[in-house]
Amino acid sequence: MRRQGRQPDQADRWRDRKRYLWPLGIVAAFGPGIAWLLVHYLSWGIFWAVGFLVFVVLIPLIDLLVRLDQVNPPDEVLARLEADPYYRWCVYAYLPVQYAGFFFGFWCLAHAPMATGERIAMSMTIAVSSAIAINVAHELGHKKPRLEKSLAKIALAPSAYGHFYIEHNVGHHVLVATPGDPASARLGESLWAFWPRAIFGGLRSGIRLERDRLRRQGKGFWTLRNDVVQTWLLTAVLAAAVAIAFGPGVLPWFVLQAAISALILEGVNYIEHYGLLRPVGENGRPGKILPEHSWNCDYICSNLFLYHLQRHSDHHANPRRRYQALRSYDTAPQMPAGYAAMLLLALMPPLWRRVMDPRVVAHYRGDVMRANVQPSRRERLLRRFPPPATERAAAIAPPSKGREKPRGVTPRPAVGVVDTVWGRFTHSKT
Repeated sequence: MRRQGRQPDQADRWRDRKRYLWPLGIVAAFGPGIAWLLVHYLSWGIFWAVGFLVFVVLIPLIDLLVRLDQVNPPDEVLARLEADPYYRWCVYAYLPVQYAGFFFGFWCLAHAPMATGERIAMSMTIAVSSAIAINVAHELGHKKPRLEKSLAKIALAPSAYGHFYIEHNVGHHVLVATPGDPASARLGESLWAFWPRAIFGGLRSGIRLERDRLRRQGKGFWTLRNDVVQTWLLTAVLAAAVAIAFGPGVLPWFVLQAAISALILEGVNYIEHYGLLRPVGENGRPGKILPEHSWNCDYICSNLFLYHLQRHSDHHANPRRRYQALRSYDTAPQMPAGYAAMLLLALMPPLWRRVMDPRVVAHYRGDVMRANVQPSRRERLLRRFPPPATERAAAIAPPSKGREKPRGVTPRPAVGVVDTVWGRFTHSKT
């Protein structure tokens, strides 16, 4: 419930305290340039991987040290906040910096003295920039202006993941938190099992959805009006430009960075809806998408670099709402750390299951059968989490069907580092 006590004129005085922090997201776009500077002046080859190190070390560390950010904009300022062009330019600026860093990274791969391991490290740095660009495309692709939709396709070219433009908007947002969605992970499903299902399932879904759209217009698949084909062509042109500029020897590194960026993107998808299930209604269709069908995080650093992607429940409720206006919900399940730290945890399935499976079951008040369960692990999960007795299960209230309200504007107190590390990664329940 919204906290009371607001004065009528507070909306006029409300200011986004993160307003001038949003350009920090652009730092990742020029990761290759930062890597070169660090290696050039410090002579440590490990800094070729600076983009990856920032993603897996620095951002999670800052998330642990800085208080949670649960401040929401009041309803009265949402229209003004979304109309502010400053926030759009913070996103637009990512693309030219990304492409500058991208080509500079391949210049380094072609001309800088590097061992094979250092080339892999640089490819990982480029991949982090490309992966965050997929998130930029995610922000832009949901919007109505044609310019933003075109920029979304350009942002997807380095990762060769253009089908995401269609599959995410038309497929995932319809099937989210159902067994039929390739981008929604199931309880008990490891990240390693999820990756091939999500990558190939998403590709098939994107092609099918676009083919069906064109068929309704009386057109075949192979046409320049095909949004998937357009993004494939952009990737082909970009790969050709890299090969012409720096030689065909850099193409394997182009493929490597694209593959890593796709794995990062699908790893985030794994985190966002793990084990969550929309119940089927009387008409046989999944019920309304509610805040409890997405995992949220209120960690400020990872939210700045991901443009509030971690306020995922509000995004699914309002797909066209701009990132700066997304809000945190009390009823949404909360991750014990930011996406970057949780992605590292997901690489180790036993630890991931120890941390997350009890949280999923607790979210469904002890009834594991209300979760989106991996069929091959159903019996094992039932033994680990015996469902409530029949009479108790019948009394358990289902998730709220009503209109959910976002959190109030008062943040929670800061959490101590020791308590955060110990309490959030060793306790089996939220």
